[in-house]
Amino acid sequence: MGKKTKAIKKQELVNEKKSSFSPAQIRTFVDEVKIEFTKIVWPEKKVTIGLTGVVIVFSIMASAYLGSVDMMLGKLIDSVLR
Repeated sequence: MGKKTKAIKKQELVNEKKSSFSPAQIRTFVDEVKIEFTKIVWPEKKVTIGLTGVVIVFSIMASAYLGSVDMMLGKLIDSVLR
């Protein structure tokens, strides 16, 4: 084993012994979250509105399709049972 491998394993053992809920670990987590939030690229308002419209239209189309299939199958089963 190389020196780097031993050092990494030793560091992993030290990290395992620390509690995940210690104030230092919580602070480290919060700091890392803040750093990750700075990397987020938010879409422009126009893109967001356009994609929201696509989702709404698709949802309406899917519900109309599923509703019509449900109605047809309901009538078919009703006519078979009579």
